Amino acid sequence: MGPLTGIKIIELAGIGPGPFCGMMLSDMGAEVIRIDRPGGRVTNNQDILARGRKSIAVDLKSDSGKEVVLRLCESADALFEGFRPGVTERLGLGPEDCMARNKKLVYGRMTGWGQDGPMADAAGHDINYISLSGVLHSIGPKEGKPVPPLNLVGDFGGGGMLLAFGLVCGIIEASRSGQGQVVDSAMVDGSAALMAMFFTMQSTGMLNESRASNLLDGGAHFYGTYETKDGKYVSIGSIEPQFYALLIEKSGVDASEFSAQMDQSRWPEYEDKLTAVFKSKTRDEWCEIMEGTDVCFAPVLSLNEVAEHPHNKHRQTFQDFEGVVQPAPAPRFSRTTVGLSHPSRSAGEDSEQVLADAGFDQNEIESLLASGAVTQIN
Repeated sequence: MGPLTGIKIIELAGIGPGPFCGMMLSDMGAEVIRIDRPGGRVTNNQDILARGRKSIAVDLKSDSGKEVVLRLCESADALFEGFRPGVTERLGLGPEDCMARNKKLVYGRMTGWGQDGPMADAAGHDINYISLSGVLHSIGPKEGKPVPPLNLVGDFGGGGMLLAFGLVCGIIEASRSGQGQVVDSAMVDGSAALMAMFFTMQSTGMLNESRASNLLDGGAHFYGTYETKDGKYVSIGSIEPQFYALLIEKSGVDASEFSAQMDQSRWPEYEDKLTAVFKSKTRDEWCEIMEGTDVCFAPVLSLNEVAEHPHNKHRQTFQDFEGVVQPAPAPRFSRTTVGLSHPSRSAGEDSEQVLADAGFDQNEIESLLASGAVTQIN
């Protein structure tokens, strides 16, 4: 029984950040009904982003299919979609259409560029959105080109996660005002918000725009990664003076040679020396020396290793759910329980149940299935 138990949300299925938003909300206990395309996604439990939701397959281009979604909106707290601006309006499922059926409905819209602006109608991907917000320029080697941080910052952090936050904010506000509203979640906006601390550093003269020249971008010898003797890596984050002193002690280097911690002119020299030191032992040997201390140290683990680390095992950060190892719901709560209800469903696996739960009678359900407006798979 998660903290969002009792909340009902309609998800117009998309890819990437949209399903991530739905996963987050479902993990927290919300009933999320995923509107899939007929003949669409067939799952074998491995689509982690689609876990925890019921799926109804609806032909959104048919009048009967559109009516199904509008009726589902009548009892929902929120709906979200991730199409280009104007697409749901053309389908007859835009904010005005849906909110006419339910004035308290919160309508979430997620795009890369936002609902308006000179680039609103252009195609794009995570890498483009984080380029415009200043994120991508800040990540990568000093003399090389910017390096995409996977698609974590635009799609998932600045997109799906902030949309989930926006929907919950809208639902709370609607419970007070009695009125819904549109949540315009743009990945360029969200990724910009994630850069707030770095804009602070820039405004106070603490940030050099050259990549790998700053405290947190790999420029500092005490905040970065080092290769070990066995070709693996460890991470160091010894920023505070006491943690830095412990790094120097446990690495075995001469403290007098590393005394000027914040002298940026000496960072390359210090990094070269620490590079040689860390290559003298294996990753496991360094773990024996530094892990669990205030050095601010951790081994750099691969996806195949993370579930077996003792700390992750203790906290059950990763769970084997019906044969698929996956991240557990986060965050956690002291009183309400979050957990995985069921793995991902194929498109249309729950169509009849969703319709029945929404108040459609048996004749209506049979008519929708016969017309192809809704599809049920077994």
